[in-house]
Amino acid sequence: MNHLDKLENKSIYILREAYSQFKSLCMLWSIGKDSTVLLWLARKAFFGHVPFPLVHIDTSFKIPEMIAYRDRLALEFGLDMIVGQNREALQARQTFPDGNATRIQCCKALKTDALVNTINGSWPRQRLNHATQAYEVDQNHEPYTGVIVGLRADEEGSRSKERYFSARDMKSHWDIADQPPEFWNQYKTDFAPGTHVRVHPLLDWTELNIWEYIQREQIPMVSLYFNQGEGKRYRSLGCYPCTRPIDSPARTVSEIVAELRDGRLANVAERSGREQDKEDGGGLEELRKGGYM
Repeated sequence: MNHLDKLENKSIYILREAYSQFKSLCMLWSIGKDSTVLLWLARKAFFGHVPFPLVHIDTSFKIPEMIAYRDRLALEFGLDMIVGQNREALQARQTFPDGNATRIQCCKALKTDALVNTINGSWPRQRLNHATQAYEVDQNHEPYTGVIVGLRADEEGSRSKERYFSARDMKSHWDIADQPPEFWNQYKTDFAPGTHVRVHPLLDWTELNIWEYIQREQIPMVSLYFNQGEGKRYRSLGCYPCTRPIDSPARTVSEIVAELRDGRLANVAERSGREQDKEDGGGLEELRKGGYM
């Protein structure tokens, strides 16, 4: 059994454990490489079927290829696709692209607030109708008590402080100092009523592991990750006003794997193209304490 098999087996175990423990479970899908690998693992864990909704928080500023990729895979894989938004902030144009908010304020409104209120059912959700291939108002307002997230400890400093099963309080606040120990595959899954639990099956994976797994499994990826002839590609995906590509000749998955293995990116942070990180002092801890992914 190689290192990818071990990582895959542990992630599948955690996915099945979450499914057995939480009555109302969902998985966040950002359309990026990590959450798409997580989606692939969920399909493996449940024999081709994902038995819980996929939730995407749409800021309305995502790169168009991301939305097209989301809907194509949702239809192809038969996913129960849910979309949440902060419509009030968008209608009032209280966003960074409109010049009425800082990047951090925009992230809080369009990502954090939208995520928190989509999870707890306070705001309207849109559900994909596979028959019409259109999104319609979701009639289910039940809160999600378990939320599966494609988070990796090596990606960014605050994420290294997470557990596989990490509770948020009734307002989705994260208390970093109050985290349960996790030894010998024993996970705490019983928390106070009214909380929801973030589940992190990819916590021990690295960026290289993700791309090695994509290569092995031949997982379809959005084209933005690859150089299209301009000598640039995206390493981390987000909203187009706040996300920059990196200089890279890599046109294929195998070339990205080689790029990561030979150390060409060793001194370049994975999220170096995410401008909101720089505005938050180089990390996401304050945003994440309030419910950010």
